[in-house]
Amino acid sequence: MKKTGALSAVNKIVVEGCCPEAITVEIRRVEAAEVDEMWNLVQRKALQSWVWHTIDHLPGVILAHTVESRAEEVFVELQKLLKPFGLEHFYTDAAGVYDLYLPASAHTVGKLQTQQIERNHRTLRTRIQRLARKTICFSKSVFRYDTVIGLFVSRDEFGTLVEPSLP
Repeated sequence: MKKTGALSAVNKIVVEGCCPEAITVEIRRVEAAEVDEMWNLVQRKALQSWVWHTIDHLPGVILAHTVESRAEEVFVELQKLLKPFGLEHFYTDAAGVYDLYLPASAHTVGKLQTQQIERNHRTLRTRIQRLARKTICFSKSVFRYDTVIGLFVSRDEFGTLVEPSLP
């Protein structure tokens, strides 16, 4: 005797989600963000490169990123990228650059509020081998390093496909 009802030839989740009345849209303003940086070596130990990125504190979506040195000017550049979001509060680690450029009333320091962005770091290090601290895969070119990180974030976080333009 044949069992029925156990298997379905139709993806019921897609069918249930395709009706307009079943779709809920939530529009909200980004109010708080987690900001952090992570380092990696490019070419040699003396040449460190830093990935700076910011995620929305509630859903953990990447808002902006940049790949540069750890200089204060790069954080100022990242702040310019974040200006359209109208962020009111920042959660960071204890790096000194944040104390210089963020007002104390809009800045919370601590690991408790930056767990999502630290988890994002582990995901990036797992999925992009050249970001792993102990690896045989490393970047010989700063341009390629920047391009790989930018393409990954554009594809996996922003959902956009970008064609790289190589020199």
